[in-house]
Amino acid sequence: MEDNLKMPRHVAIILDGNGRWAKSKGMPRNYGHIQGAKTVETICEEAYRMGIQYLTVYAFSTENWTRPDDEVEALMKLLRNYMKNCLQTAKKNRMCVRVLGEKSRLDNDIRTRIEELEAATKDNDGLHFQIAINYGGRDEIVRAARKAAEKVAKGEWSPEDITEQSLGGLFDTEGIPEPDLLIRTCNEQRVSNFLLWQIAYAEFYTTEVPWPDFTKEELRRAVEAYNHRNRKYGGLKEE
Repeated sequence: MEDNLKMPRHVAIILDGNGRWAKSKGMPRNYGHIQGAKTVETICEEAYRMGIQYLTVYAFSTENWTRPDDEVEALMKLLRNYMKNCLQTAKKNRMCVRVLGEKSRLDNDIRTRIEELEAATKDNDGLHFQIAINYGGRDEIVRAARKAAEKVAKGEWSPEDITEQSLGGLFDTEGIPEPDLLIRTCNEQRVSNFLLWQIAYAEFYTTEVPWPDFTKEELRRAVEAYNHRNRKYGGLKEE
């Protein structure tokens, strides 16, 4: 635990600015994504050291498919390599890794690597690390609504059985506590379709620092800001 800081149990991060960071250095956008992946590994280790239990990062959204083909292809290649490296990192740091999002659009080999990674780390007792890949908050809500409708159609549920709690149990994040703190880098102010249901009571923190330059000191600044928020506001119970 860092000094006397109260740690948020769950931190979610929108990783923004990889391409702009690379452009500022006269490098291609893909160089920024590679450096951004290295930052993810660093922040995972630092978050766990600080006492944060859950960390969720927005790696690839449902909207990212509209990017240029060469960039999407490079991102998928990077994702393949990251899945492999993440398995080694998880073993070393006892991370429990889970991938959020609609996986059917991903190539078979990526889905296989995801399954292997989740199976190999499910019993680890270190940081709970969630990676959002082909994820969109609206898409997640639609998929959960369809599952609920199927249960009603099959007679497993009545319409009255659909509650916040039961519907929440159909999301990709089932069993994961809602984020206490949402960080977005590179001075962007949008939530960009990320965890729309889950961030209902999250505190927002934005920084002008692009993701590849995000350090453990930046993470600490975000947690310090979180410590100055009134978490009882609006009826939210203190954790």
